[in-house]
Amino acid sequence: MTGIWIVTGCSIVVVAGLVILLVGKCRKVDVLQKKQKQYHDIVNQSLETFAHAIDAKDQNTNGHSQRVAIYSAEIAKRMGMSDEEQEQIYYMGMLHDIGKIGIPDAILKKPGKLTEEEMQIIRNHPTIGGEILKDFTAIQGISDGARYHHERYDGNGYNEGLKGKEIPLAARIICVADSYDTMSSKRVYKELHEENYILSELDRCSGKQFDPAIVPFMIEMIKDGTAPLPRPDYKSR
Repeated sequence: MTGIWIVTGCSIVVVAGLVILLVGKCRKVDVLQKKQKQYHDIVNQSLETFAHAIDAKDQNTNGHSQRVAIYSAEIAKRMGMSDEEQEQIYYMGMLHDIGKIGIPDAILKKPGKLTEEEMQIIRNHPTIGGEILKDFTAIQGISDGARYHHERYDGNGYNEGLKGKEIPLAARIICVADSYDTMSSKRVYKELHEENYILSELDRCSGKQFDPAIVPFMIEMIKDGTAPLPRPDYKSR
């Protein structure tokens, strides 16, 4: 009997030790998860701050970066991309215009038509944005959205003249979302376009400016009311 009690006692000690070990590991996992969430929140808040700084350079585009991010992530979702890919594209959309930080305010806020020289300066913003983000490793490929969102599916975009699937998928998605938000936004120098006009432009530019595999998802979003998102009433530029 004494031997049985000794064995039983040892078993209890072993089990208790395992429980303590597991509890300790669970606590470590909990601490790690909290730290990961804190890190995620810091990254998210930092990128949102950058996006607000971009849009603040021109009241004409207030909220543009966030809307493009939301549209881009929704397109990615409807294309069947993973949650992680959707999040990456969201952040890429958020910072797609970060290169405008390097463009003089006098050009960004000019009320009249831009000269050819000024247009060339504006067209440098994708390259500037790509360079700003190229060493940002927290989100894989985040510079692609900034660098390539003005490339065209037919190869007639800028600045590198990439064509078709040479253009990263995220940039092709952002190109559609960016163009849609521009067409559907009211600005001092133009009224917002009617839905029918926007739908016809998306269809007309499919296979030219836009990836024809992506356009149907943007059209679907318009028709089911996912787009447009609410936007401010612009009063200045």
